[in-house]
Amino acid sequence: MRNLFVKKLYLWPRFHIAVNSFLEKHKPEVVEIHVSMTPAMLAIQTSILDILNACLRELKRYNPVLEVEDLSLENAIGKPFDKTIRHYLDPLWHQLGAKTKSLVQDLKILRTLLLYLTHYDCVTFLNLLESLKASEKAFGENSGWLFLDSSTSMFVNARARVYRIADEKLHQKSKGSEKSGVKKENELKRELVLESNPKWEALREVLKEIENENKNSEDFGGPGQVLICASDDRACAQLREYIIAGAEALLTRLYNKTFGKDEKAEEVWIKDRKAVKSKGNARPDRGPQAKKAKLAASSKQSKPKKQQDRTIIQMIGKTEEEKREEVEVEDNKELSSNQESGIEETIPEDFNVNLPSDCYYGIFKNPLTIIHPLQGCGDPYALTRVLHEVEPRYVVLYDAELTFVRQLEIYKASRPGKPLRVYFLIYGGSTEEQRYLTALRKEKEAFEKLIREKASMVIPEEREGRDETNFDLIRDANPASAVPDTRKAGGQEQKSVQQTIIVDMREFRSELPALIHRRGIDIEPVTLEVGDYILTPDTCVERKSISDLIGSLNNGRLYAQCVSMSRYYKRPVLLIEFDPNKPFSLIPRGSLCQEISSNDITSKLTLLTLHFPKLRILWCPSPHVTAELFEELKQNHPQPDAETAMAVTADSEILPESDKYNPGPQDFLLKMPGINAKNCRALMNHVKSIAELVTLSKDELHKILGNAANATQLFDFIHLTYGEAVSKEKSKR
Repeated sequence: MRNLFVKKLYLWPRFHIAVNSFLEKHKPEVVEIHVSMTPAMLAIQTSILDILNACLRELKRYNPVLEVEDLSLENAIGKPFDKTIRHYLDPLWHQLGAKTKSLVQDLKILRTLLLYLTHYDCVTFLNLLESLKASEKAFGENSGWLFLDSSTSMFVNARARVYRIADEKLHQKSKGSEKSGVKKENELKRELVLESNPKWEALREVLKEIENENKNSEDFGGPGQVLICASDDRACAQLREYIIAGAEALLTRLYNKTFGKDEKAEEVWIKDRKAVKSKGNARPDRGPQAKKAKLAASSKQSKPKKQQDRTIIQMIGKTEEEKREEVEVEDNKELSSNQESGIEETIPEDFNVNLPSDCYYGIFKNPLTIIHPLQGCGDPYALTRVLHEVEPRYVVLYDAELTFVRQLEIYKASRPGKPLRVYFLIYGGSTEEQRYLTALRKEKEAFEKLIREKASMVIPEEREGRDETNFDLIRDANPASAVPDTRKAGGQEQKSVQQTIIVDMREFRSELPALIHRRGIDIEPVTLEVGDYILTPDTCVERKSISDLIGSLNNGRLYAQCVSMSRYYKRPVLLIEFDPNKPFSLIPRGSLCQEISSNDITSKLTLLTLHFPKLRILWCPSPHVTAELFEELKQNHPQPDAETAMAVTADSEILPESDKYNPGPQDFLLKMPGINAKNCRALMNHVKSIAELVTLSKDELHKILGNAANATQLFDFIHLTYGEAVSKEKSKR
């Protein structure tokens, strides 16, 4: 509101009486289908929740400052949890130990496991689990949750969903197994179980119901189009293959691809597939582009169920030229990469579908039935555009998503005469259901908080966008170089001078120049070779971010910049900016070294301040603080001149009036033992050149420098050879 100069705010939450009453009049028909999870899925879910709870307790134990309600198990299974934990830990991340960082990573992995459990099939879930265990062994990462009893139970149940191992001693192996399986090359034999996803069967029943209704749909003007929404591309590709080929073919292909022995597994699988009396389920090819040719061949084998027969008939019908074009396409992508070619494979040329999204997967052509992911689209509004373009009569929500539910409500209310039925598939008593209910509650709480904030909000009158009422944009008509009126009092004259800062052109990539201008200070953009900001004729500022500071210290660039600033300006300043949300330290907590090291950043900063005593270092947490600091530093000081600042280069001969010495011999003099920033000026006032310095005696140097030790060091450095200096040092010892 402040940035847009808006004074009035209108809030229209879902529970507003006007919104609610209108949506209630035109609400869609909703069919909620609570799918029961299998016992193995319930056991796995319980194990993951136990491990999540244990990780949260450990996180709070290691970090007592994080005793907050947001880090609860209910919030841990929600989508915004990653942002929540970053909000609390980012300011302390540099101070956290390895154990805490490992726990944060474990929480992320466990949340991913929960999503895989409900979104994908048993083979994909087991593959993720086995890869986690393999990576833990390969990289030596000590993930403590892998050794818990709940973790063991999770692995046992996840494997039991895919296969069971026949024990010869107990005579439990099935000699004449009718299931297709892959034999491992060891003493034990695996019998494939390949537990089907419970939601798949529910989806097939829903599609059958829609098909039956479409047969008697003369009252609505013909069959209704169907939109199926799943979580992402992988879920959409699996659903498409399941509807076309069936659960057995999909799971067997995934198993052979993931756990099989490549070519040998392929041969065994093909033999088993020929032996099994399939119901017309086609074997999907490894590549997404070659599916259609396989489907065309498999559709001739036997008569399947009505739904599948109808699907396969609609899937074939391509010309030979189109098939050749598909074979030429690279066949090296996963099923999820099928998004661009999905519709071309399923919809013939004479069926014109012009949809704005390329992420959908086509299944039927009449009536049009497509699957679209809820997340992962390049265009965030792709799903909304597809909804308005297709205008489906049936929407199947395979995965719950609150934002799309709100879109469906508005879509139905904007078309009051057209029927819309929404099938809502959700696992009863699962984390998926709890995640959806938590999102509903947080939506309501967010609006309630906004309403409370609005009730107590104070809006200044000057925030109307006009220059004369907005104090941030007020400028004095008199230029900074105008001749002052001596008849005015001193205080009034200072107020009439417009403050000016000279800014290097390259600094406009940051927001600092805009913030300086907003504080009422004019900025004059020029190209500067020395410094980034010229505050006064004597003050030059070099701005560095943390990463830029470390890089400049390592390559020596900052040293050269400090040499130039110290030579041409009385007050050189090094400004270091860091992120306000991430307070930092240049070294880890508790690892401060006692000695100066060439690899340590703090040691390099210490050497920098020793070499340049005039250099001042400013630490600023944000550009806003920097702009305020610049304004304070400029008070009661004259304004800088742009032409003079541009004339200052690293090799220029323009020096301040007080500095009448050649910079080369001066730098050489400062490198000599016994010479420092305090006595260097006194020595240069008494000696005209380095040649004259060599002729001075030790007593004369003592009088000039005022310190016998410094005089001795300088005299010995000039007059003694290396061998004499070494022998003198030994005699002292």
